[in-house]
Amino acid sequence: MNMENNINPLLCDPETGLCELPGASNTLAAHAPQEVADKVKIIYFTDPICSSCWGIEPQLRQLELEYGHAIEFDIRMGGLLPDWSYNSGGISKPSDVAHHWDEVSQHYDMPIDGDIWLEDPLDSSYPPSIAVKAAQFQDPKKAVVFLRKMREFLFLEKKNITRWEHLAAAAVYAGLDEQKLKLDYTGRARESFQKDLQLAAQLGVRGFPTMIFVGSNQRQTIIRGSQPYRVYEDAVMALGVGTVKKEYDRSVDGLFAEYPTQTVREFAELSGNTRVEALILLRTLVESGELAESQSKNGPLYHVEF
Repeated sequence: MNMENNINPLLCDPETGLCELPGASNTLAAHAPQEVADKVKIIYFTDPICSSCWGIEPQLRQLELEYGHAIEFDIRMGGLLPDWSYNSGGISKPSDVAHHWDEVSQHYDMPIDGDIWLEDPLDSSYPPSIAVKAAQFQDPKKAVVFLRKMREFLFLEKKNITRWEHLAAAAVYAGLDEQKLKLDYTGRARESFQKDLQLAAQLGVRGFPTMIFVGSNQRQTIIRGSQPYRVYEDAVMALGVGTVKKEYDRSVDGLFAEYPTQTVREFAELSGNTRVEALILLRTLVESGELAESQSKNGPLYHVEF
């Protein structure tokens, strides 16, 4: 894909792993210095409908398992799709995105069903983005679970996550107070989202995922797009003072206790199995009733029964 012509944010380049906004620049400004801290701060600019961001979920989960004690995520919303009031990058309507998402799914080996854009297309990514900001007011960790559930709803279940019914269901799943979420969603979360957009503009962030790693000594590393796990790990090791990799429980019980829903690729990488080995094991556990499987067009999701 020629990036010079790829100026539509929903056409994510598999080669760079970046969903880029029109007018994107390869230059990012340095982040303002933070207070000295023991942990490496990771300012993560993302968007609920960013397919490349979904594609790096395995890397981020492994990073959290191995370096969660040494890192602190600051998740910011990027505003990938304001509306459909433009025609660029070969896309003029939602249905143009469907085939592209199916291709991206194969590239990342993460299930994404592009038929959402044919059946119940989203008109903007702003509503779910604002909902994430509302969730963060309650509990940043639960907000991460909330964002993950919204992505599962969108990419696997073809649910339009601009609709309140789906936002509310994700909130209940994450253990959030639904009424408080709605109050903040219609109020102060909108201002918080605008601040994220302003910060992204200030720093020159024009594509997602973008991560700014900031060490306690104020050194910074910027990583744009989907990258192999080692790239993120190296950034943490380079910026963290005395950072040591933590061993974690790679057993089925241990991994699903940490992450109750996993794709085949996620389980394979986190458990250290090959993809074939992981798939055989997961299917065996489904047959024995120890796990449940939710099918989607481009791949299953495995989960513990609730």
